[in-house]
Amino acid sequence: MDFFTYRDRELYCEDVPVARLAAEFGTPLWIYSARTILHHYQQLRSAFAEADPLVCYSVKANGNLAILRLMTERGAGFDVVSGGELYRVLVAGGDPQRTVFAGVGKTPEEIRYALEKDVLLLEVESEEEAEEIARQAELLGSPARIALRVNPDVDPRTHRYITTGKKETKFGMDLERAAALADRLQRVAAVRIEGVHMHIGSQITEPKVYGTAAERVADFALRLKDAGHPIAWFNTGGGFGIHYRGREGRPAKEFAEQILPHVARTGCRLLLEPGRYIVGNAGILVSRVLYRKVAGDRRFLIQDAAMNDLMRPALYQAFHRIWPVTVPEGLPAPPDDYEQAIPGTEPWDVVGPVCESGDFFALERPLPQLENGALLAVFSAGAYGMSMSSNYNARPRAAEVLVAGSRYWLVRRRETYEDLVGPELAVGARDVDVRLEPH
Repeated sequence: MDFFTYRDRELYCEDVPVARLAAEFGTPLWIYSARTILHHYQQLRSAFAEADPLVCYSVKANGNLAILRLMTERGAGFDVVSGGELYRVLVAGGDPQRTVFAGVGKTPEEIRYALEKDVLLLEVESEEEAEEIARQAELLGSPARIALRVNPDVDPRTHRYITTGKKETKFGMDLERAAALADRLQRVAAVRIEGVHMHIGSQITEPKVYGTAAERVADFALRLKDAGHPIAWFNTGGGFGIHYRGREGRPAKEFAEQILPHVARTGCRLLLEPGRYIVGNAGILVSRVLYRKVAGDRRFLIQDAAMNDLMRPALYQAFHRIWPVTVPEGLPAPPDDYEQAIPGTEPWDVVGPVCESGDFFALERPLPQLENGALLAVFSAGAYGMSMSSNYNARPRAAEVLVAGSRYWLVRRRETYEDLVGPELAVGARDVDVRLEPH
């Protein structure tokens, strides 16, 4: 669920009118609901309570410091995949000993940084990475705690770009390769295998695939325990699907029913890495209509948010619900089905100003006739929105606002043109004088 609701045809985030925030902070604008974030965090803790889970919020979903601070204050740990994400966690007051570091391409510098900060686990995704972790741990003179990321080879039936648990993906290792690596590492004093890790994909709406995957990884964990490895953590990753179109996301308890029996038989403590599940439905992107255009048989609604703000539709062909912030008379607020034609609507392509044909948020989406200046809300945009945004076409990134009840805070200011060139001016790029020698 979320706490974005319409009152008298006006969209609110908790108790604050969205139009008020857009007027105060401009558009495009990210708006997050603290109550929604905490609701979904508590749903996970309650559903998996019997395993005393450590919920490590996935920073890549949305790394705003205010959100990380909110998670820290509620006792969450963190899942990071870069040195920069670890730095963000530390700045937000997060505990490195409640933080796990994943990712297939950790640099030697990032590994050393993680070891110096004493993260809970470094999650190993290849044999050569394990060797580098051992080298860095030897240099520091302290053994590294690691978890082996294994691929249980299940099909999560999600978009191929966010499928990560099959045998042939770049992530993790198949079970036999991981077992061979574990045998080799028994003779390496610089590392201790203290966990197993799986992550089968993202936006998964079929809980049963977790049961199949967890069963295979639990067998692997017990195999390592029998070999003498001090396995204490069973990390089942994240990837629980949320509502994008309607009600396709499943309750946390349905995932728990599939996962918990297999965790229990290992005797390990459960670790979860949710990101999208916590923040996905907790955020919207608000944009303003700039122009309307008819070209052939297509209608274009050109608005000031673009693919550099929200990449998901262009990258994954992802669906996001879109509806006016102020709903015209005679139209639902909101509709039950955002894809079905409604009297008073016409099919529009919702596009942005970026110079790419793929710069769209929706194609042939039923929407009412809107005047220039009208506000649009793109829902379920709290995850992989701002964190994937860029400055393409030299566009400053948008501002972010966090709402709690009737209070709200600007938690990231809008970038300026000066921000765009600051790193270059700092090293004198403007003054470079390149004179090419004649051929």
